[in-house]
Amino acid sequence: MTSNDTSIKEPLTETKALTVEKVLSVKHWNEHLFSFTITRPDSFRFRSGEFVMIGLPGENGKPILRAYSVASPSYAEELEFLSIKVPDGPLTSKLQKIQPGDQVYLGRKPTGTLVTDAMLPGKRLFLLSTGTGLAPFLSIIRDPDIYDMFDKIVLVHSVRRVSDLAFRETLESRLEGDPLVEDEAKEQFAYVPTVTREEFHTRGRIHQLIDDGTIFQDTMFNRKYFDPETDRIMLCGSMAMIRDFEAYFEKLGFIEGSNSSPGQFVIERAFVD
Repeated sequence: MTSNDTSIKEPLTETKALTVEKVLSVKHWNEHLFSFTITRPDSFRFRSGEFVMIGLPGENGKPILRAYSVASPSYAEELEFLSIKVPDGPLTSKLQKIQPGDQVYLGRKPTGTLVTDAMLPGKRLFLLSTGTGLAPFLSIIRDPDIYDMFDKIVLVHSVRRVSDLAFRETLESRLEGDPLVEDEAKEQFAYVPTVTREEFHTRGRIHQLIDDGTIFQDTMFNRKYFDPETDRIMLCGSMAMIRDFEAYFEKLGFIEGSNSSPGQFVIERAFVD
């Protein structure tokens, strides 16, 4: 794929808030979803689940920035991100055309509430995502600490089409070949993909999978319901999904957590997929 936008080829200049990084790889999952890796500054530190600003120059030369969850584990030498393609989007219309060797802006200060520091200890951790909301959970499930904190980690990813199931093979293999968590993931990690608009072995929205017990099939205790005493929830995805599940879990007695006051479920409110 070639780019007609010369602005992403021109050398970028670092600022107090932004470093300039090189694109290392790009993978197009389908016509509206792609992922990419960039170089990681030696000084860049983040907690699994956090997001950071990514950007390119705008028409006026000023950076156009958008929040992206880091999809790579916190120990990785490269930084990976997952993005939708918006044809007329101020940033993604350009970002989807990047190629290895191009430059992008990277924010110096990652942040976010989708971190384990914002949750109380528990037994089962459910990661509920739609679309590109999968990204922070790709980082979390490859964090060795998460397998010490919880007995079972269940990642649910709801998308419209089968081709939207980014990183499906890696997740279906239970992170086979991962240098740090392969053994733990085989015993403790479960992946539940679901598709809403095409034929697939698991179909329906996340609420349907909760109602019929599907997301509890590979979890401990044989308990097919959520318990605020032992279960912890992380939510990332569309705003509609976030609003629905926020009300759902609060009705069940779950309390939302934050970095300053840990709770039983956490939400990333900075962006929607």
